[in-house]
Order: sequence, then C-alpha cells, then structure tokens
Amino acid sequence: MKHRGTPRRAALLAAVTTAVAAAVVVGGTEASAAACGALSYQAEATLSGSTWTARRGGTTVYTGTDMRAAVQAAISSLPARTAKQNVVVRGSGSISANSRISLPSYTLLDVCGTINVTGSGSGDQAPVYSRGTRDVEVAHLNVTGAPLYGIFLRSVSNVVLGQIDMRLSAGLGVRIDNYGDTSVMSKNIRLDSAYVSGASSHAVETYGVDGITIGTVTARSVGESGLLLNQTINATVGTVDAENAGTGTGYAAFRMANRNGRVGSGYPTNIRVGTVKARGGGRGVFCVSESGGATIANVDIANTGNNSVLVENCYNVVIAGSSGTISGGGEVRIASRTEFAPSSDIHFQNLRVSNTNIRWSPCTGTNNTISNVTRTNSTLTWC
Repeated sequence: MKHRGTPRRAALLAAVTTAVAAAVVVGGTEASAAACGALSYQAEATLSGSTWTARRGGTTVYTGTDMRAAVQAAISSLPARTAKQNVVVRGSGSISANSRISLPSYTLLDVCGTINVTGSGSGDQAPVYSRGTRDVEVAHLNVTGAPLYGIFLRSVSNVVLGQIDMRLSAGLGVRIDNYGDTSVMSKNIRLDSAYVSGASSHAVETYGVDGITIGTVTARSVGESGLLLNQTINATVGTVDAENAGTGTGYAAFRMANRNGRVGSGYPTNIRVGTVKARGGGRGVFCVSESGGATIANVDIANTGNNSVLVENCYNVVIAGSSGTISGGGEVRIASRTEFAPSSDIHFQNLRVSNTNIRWSPCTGTNNTISNVTRTNSTLTWC
C-alpha cells in the first residue's frame, strides 16, 4: 500500500489545475458574451401578436402562427456559404416534441425568447438539431416543456453552444455524439454554460467526442447524470454543479463511462475537471467501464444516496488534484468487475472525508494510492 504522492505528480497536478482554470477564463465566445439580439443578423424570425414573420433583409419568407416554420424559413433563406451567417429569433412560442429546427453548416442561431416543447415524439427530435455539419453556433437558447432532447448534435465539428437554459419536465438536455459515423468523432466542441433542471435523463451527455471545452454545467433535479462523458477524449471542464442528480439511481453528478478518456490503448491524462459539486442525488463522481485518464482538481460532495465516489474498472484517475471535501452519503470506493481489467493508478488525495467510509474492494489492481486524506467518523479499508 502506498500513502504518499511524489513531487513529480504534485507538480503535474498543479499544472493540470492551472490549465483547467485558464480554459475556463478563456470561456465564452464573442456571440455568447454579447446580449441576446445584439449581433448583426442576416435573417430573423419575429413574433408580433400571434403572428410570426421571417425575413432575410427586406424579403419576407414566412408569415403565420407556427414558430418552428418561421425559424426554419429564416434559416433556410440564407444563401450557400462557407462562413457563418446569423439568425435571430425575437419572441417565444411552442413547437412539437416530434419536430425540429435544423441548423446547416455555417449557421449561428440566437434565440431571444423561449421555446416551449409540447406533445410527444420519438427518435432524435429536438428543438435545436444539427447532424453532419460544421461551424454551427447557438449563442442563446431557453427551452421549457418536455423535448426528447433540448439540443441534439450528431457527427459535428467546430460547434459553439453559448448560454443554454433548459427548465424541463422531461427529456434530456444536451446530447452530442458521433453515431452518424462512429469511425469519425465529433470534434472541437465548446459549451460555455448550461443550466438544466427537471430533465428525466441527463443534463448534458457526450458520446464519441474528441476535443470539448465546457465552462459550467448546472443540473437541478435531473433523472440521471449532471454531466456524462462517454468515449470522449481531450475534455476540459470548469465546473459541474449538481443537486439531486440521479436520485435513487447509480448515475452521478459527474460520470465517465464506455472507455471515456482512452487514447489508443492507454489512458494519458486528457480529461481535466476543475470542480465537481454534488448535493444529494445518486452518486457524486462515478467512473466506470474502462474509462480514465482523468484529474478532478476539486470535489465538494455531500449526502449522496449512493456512492460519494465510485471508481470501477478505471485507470489513471486523480481525485482530488487540489482539494476536496466529502461528507455523508455512500462510501468512497475503488471497485472492479471481472469482465474488465481491475482499477489501477487510482489516486485519492487532498481530501477531508467525514461520516462515510473509504474502501478498496476487491483487492485487485496496482498502484492505487491514498495520501493526505483526513478522516472524521470514517473507516479506511485499503488493500
């Protein structure tokens, strides 16, 4: 059993913490930092009374009561292009859960109002949808109701999501994946800020992404994870702040799964998280199914219904690079299932743990260490 970290590791962790902080400071784009509606726009959809009007310049391309049709008409009015053009939506309205607003490549959408999603649907419908595209941006977006997905992006590159606010009664908040062509990952994604409440699934989920920078994910009373990274590499996350995420489940405020962080056949550090804060819900941090290559600089976890931290069949994971507190809730544990190689190179450090236990079980795996951990009313079972 090893209890002490090396000076070299301490220096590396300090560098990782600095890098995460720097990425967060870089933060928002010019579009998301500006007030909604403050940019120059090439097309618009505007509500007056109960009538939507879509225009490109002086040309009217839609008039009627259908918000989705108006916004889509404004987008479709833009000419073929190889640089972004901007569309603004001024007004609030409803669209069906079984429909979508589709964004082609080189499009910025700025929604100054709220999209309320009604009814039911199936498949990958979303009020904001883009597939097989590049250079797409959503500067501001507010969504209410019960969408299947609030935002659905598949096989995309060079995407910016600015200020995203979803106060839902069901559905999943933001999903970014590569299922259109799993041989090519979605690349170069930025999400500045997402607030998601009331989703029945995850607040934010990725699957098959290479290169993502996230400022803040705030999850409130979502059915599953606050932030879930699947098969994602080269990720930098500022803050995950979750209350009651995945209550009664094994999901977590922050979850990594399905070989997340695996580069080739190894796990170099490429998932860097500034802070994970969890209150209640399921787990605080959960790493599973051959994931790893991750450092979380700070944790603040209290009163989770399931494990405060569970690392199961993961490799090269540091919790916490800088500092952390874990209070109450389920135990902090390193575990392994037999179908995968056992958890190895897991480092619990710089933690104050109270009113919950720390356990490594079963006793498989190598180079799992615990150092600079203060325990209060907390037992330690280590191999």
